[in-house]
Order: sequence, then C-alpha cells, then structure tokens
Amino acid sequence: MSERIVLEARDVVKRFGAVTALGGVSFDLRAGEVHALCGENGAGKSTLIKLLAGVHPHGSYEGEIQVDGKTAEFHSTRDAERAGIAIIHQELALFPDMTVGENLFLGTFPQRFGRIDWDRVYAQSAATLADCGIQLDPAVRVGDLGLGQQQLVEIARAVGRKPQVLVLDEPTAALARHETDTLLDLVRRLRSRNVACVFISHKLDEVFAIADRITVLRDGCAQGTLTAAETDASEIIRRMVGRRIEDHYPRRQSTPGRTLLALRGVDVKAPGDGALALHGIELEARAGEVLGIGGLMGAGRTELLLHLMGLWGTRARGAVELNGRPLLARNPREALAQGLALVTEDRKRFGLVAQQGVTFNVSLSSLRSLRRGFFVDRDREAGHAKSIVEELRIKAQGLEQPVGTLSGGNQQKVVLGKMLLTQPQVLLLDEPTRGIDVGAKLEVYELINRLTMAGQAIMLVSSELGELLGMSDRIVMLCAGRIGGTFDRSEATQERLLAAAMGRLERAA
Repeated sequence: MSERIVLEARDVVKRFGAVTALGGVSFDLRAGEVHALCGENGAGKSTLIKLLAGVHPHGSYEGEIQVDGKTAEFHSTRDAERAGIAIIHQELALFPDMTVGENLFLGTFPQRFGRIDWDRVYAQSAATLADCGIQLDPAVRVGDLGLGQQQLVEIARAVGRKPQVLVLDEPTAALARHETDTLLDLVRRLRSRNVACVFISHKLDEVFAIADRITVLRDGCAQGTLTAAETDASEIIRRMVGRRIEDHYPRRQSTPGRTLLALRGVDVKAPGDGALALHGIELEARAGEVLGIGGLMGAGRTELLLHLMGLWGTRARGAVELNGRPLLARNPREALAQGLALVTEDRKRFGLVAQQGVTFNVSLSSLRSLRRGFFVDRDREAGHAKSIVEELRIKAQGLEQPVGTLSGGNQQKVVLGKMLLTQPQVLLLDEPTRGIDVGAKLEVYELINRLTMAGQAIMLVSSELGELLGMSDRIVMLCAGRIGGTFDRSEATQERLLAAAMGRLERAA
C-alpha cells in the first residue's frame, strides 16, 4: 500500500432538509489500499460514497473533496468517472435483455467504419471477464443469469473501465460463497495493481479478510480509522453501536416445553418434475426453543419452510402436526390460521409491498382480525401498526412512509412485525438477519429471546454457522434434502455441523 492519497473527503457535511446525514466526516483513500467503511444502516456510508462518486453534486454539501491532492467539483457521476472513480451500488444497473458483452460496453462500444465492432465487443468482453476470474459467456443474456452472476458482471463492467478508485457497496450481499471468494480474489488483484478500493460490507469476516484500514461511521459521524491488523470485530462493533458487544449472539436460555411442531417421516416431491426433494424429514420444534436449520446451498432449507406454509412441493409420505393436530395447510392463509408464520428470506420480493406504507405492510397478514363487518377498522389497524413500530423500534418518518424507502434493517422489522400480528405459535425465520447491520441483528436476536421466553417456538434457517451455533438450542443440518445430523447446543461445533452438511458426520466424529 502506497502512502499517496488518491481520494479524500475533508470535514464533509451533508444535510437532507432538517436531517444531517454526515456531520463533518473526513476520510482518505490511498493508492493500492482496500479501505473498508463500516456502520449500521443509516450511519452515513452510502451518503459518503455518493458524494465521492458525484451522485450528490458539488454545492449540495459543505466541506471539500480532493482527487490526487486537487479540489474536485463533481456535478455528476460522469465527472467522477472522468476522474477515475467507479462505483458499484447495491442495486444493479444492468439491462436484462442485453448480453453480458453489450452491458460491459454500454456507452463505450468500439467502432469500425462507423458501425459497432461486435467482434471486438465480445473478444474484449471475454478478456475482461477472464481478467476478473469470472467464468461467463459474454454472449449470454444478462436476464438469464442468477443474481450473483449479474453482480459479478456489474463488477467486471466497472473494472473494465480501468478506474484508479473502485467503490464497492455491499458487493457480496447476493453472492454465494464461491462467488464471494472470486470477488475477494479480484479485489486483491486490483490492489496489487495499485487500484484503490472502498469496500462496504456488513459481513465483518469479509472486512477483515480484505481490508487494510477500516473507518467506522455512526449517526453520520466518523468513529475513527483503524488498521485492520491491529483491531478486531468486537472493537469495530463497539464503535458501530456505541457499546462493547462481548457476545455477538445473546441467546438467553429457556426451558423447552411441549412439542408444538412435529414432522414425521416427511417426503416431499418438487414442483414440476415431481422428483423427491425432501426425504424422511423427522424433527420437532418445542415451545420456548430455537431450532436451527442449516445446510449447504440447495440442501432444502428454504423448501422445507415453504412446504410447511403450503407454498412448495407435494407431500408424498409422512405427517406434520401443529399443536398435536394434523397441519393441513394448502396455502399461507390456512397456515397462518392454524398458528404457523413465515418470515421469507427475500423480503423485497415476497415480504413487502415496497410502495405502500408501514401500516399497510404490517397489517397485511392479519386483516381478518382487524375487520369490522365488511370493512377494515382503520383506527384499530393504525393502533396495531403503532404498537409494532414502538415494540420493534422501527425507524420511520411516519406510519405511512413507503417501506421501500426504509433501511434494510427497518424493512426486516416490518416483515417481522407483520408476522407477529398473526400471533403464531411457531415462527419460521428464513435468513432473518441477511443484509442487515450489526445493530439490527442484535435487535432481531433479542426479539427471538422475547418470543421464546413467551413460549413460542422458532425455526431458524441460517447460512451463517456462527448464528446457528450462537442462537439455537438444537440444530438440524440438512444434506441434499435429508437430515445429515441433529445436535444439542452443547455438542455442536462448526466442524461437526459442516461434516453433517456434507454427509460426512461419521468421518468427522
């Protein structure tokens, strides 16, 4: 890492009306450095990088931005791009009906005799993808790719323009583990070429794997810049949330009660081809207990929860009992009526109506209980929404603020609140902390504690082994649609869980 500062913000203040998003933040980036920005949702990270990338133009903020020691006055993102700054936002900006190659060269197509030189487009696209370590056909239509592959295309497009500064805003949120490894290797390669990178992530293991320095923001103010090799996750979290977190997973023990949900030898056929996807599933979730569900991608975790809600597959054999009675749920409405509720892993697609307000979303699954005659009792509906906002500490400007404008953590709280209003006996949580910051995670964990202390059962699906180990009383690991192992909290280790997920438990034991 060079000592040359390529990009700097000095005492930057950015206001949106009466709200101060940045309160005098200073930040510098050196050539050949990976500088991580950490902070809770709403801490000011995205605002800062939008200033650096020209999204918020010069004159809309106080303070100064410098590039290579000279004052920069960006009036647009194009100005920032000319200065060698590329930014990859959380929301993808690709055209799904175009090919990978067309997206990589959009706006910069090479010409030959006044026409686009398609041979060069695809040859150079292939070279760029190979240089990034990404194995994709540049002639493939982007809309036919998975979300993780699309994210890699977005990154390759930025890298192909050879920036001196690359800003990555939550680049791994939609990536599988092997795709994340590809991305981190790419960032290391760029660092070796003296490219400076700003890396934003809620995943502290990734931050410490890649960052040279870490700057922490809280409530729009910088809480210090630390050398990654000289600090640890606990110190970063303390600066992020204003207190030291000795235990990242504050599970409070409760005494398990009677069995609320039981699966007895359940086989499930997948939709479409009818192939058996879940085999002989046997498990119980008890009152006051968190039952963790783990496994590798494709193991059947999400499919299991969706099947219980009547959303996926056909039961070929076995029985499901809820509160001692057969669970007969052909759809989510019937599952909710019988005391089962699901917080989906993809809140934006399946959990929220983004353009509608907090009240609308919170009450959506419990409208029957809010009826007065043929109509919804609006006063009662608003009262229920207000109580959920207060209980879960949802940060919103008002009950009618569109949930699509809330931070990720607050969106997740709205989804949780919606399900809590149905008063479930068993709550199914599918990746409930994915994409939310450390502070919001802790609030979800405390909510789990409150629910189990009140006698509810939780089934917690998580791809984070630390979360499973820290928040579960018992853990079931799935392997290719079968149970690979079941563990009490006292006997579970990362090694044993991974062995069970890969079907190698006996070998590991």
